[in-house]
Amino acid sequence: EMYLLESGGGSVQAGASLTCSCGISTSIEIPLSMAWFRWSPGQGCEGVAFLGSDGRRMYADSVEGRFTISRDVTKKVLYLQMNDFQEEDTATYYCAAGLPEKAFLKFVSSFTWWGQGTRVTVSA
Repeated sequence: EMYLLESGGGSVQAGASLTCSCGISTSIEIPLSMAWFRWSPGQGCEGVAFLGSDGRRMYADSVEGRFTISRDVTKKVLYLQMNDFQEEDTATYYCAAGLPEKAFLKFVSSFTWWGQGTRVTVSA
């Protein structure tokens, strides 16, 4: 079993910063790959940040250099620090977990567990 719960979304202005969190509750003992996705009506679903079970990080080109994914293993929380917001970052942000070596940022369906999402709205 795994439960993911996002928090920290809100309304921000372009250029601002925000950190979203994802609380992880699980009985699964193997290291999992974690990621943040976002969904908006105009862009659809996009994988924005990936943290592999081996510590590898990958980012979508659209957020490279602005967003940072990290994890506090002790607190069982996944973070997405977002800087220098742009209006096109407006979306509902979801955290997701998948089996190591089987979950890939470009393939939404490769992630097994999902949170309910947290909304981020960026205004000019």
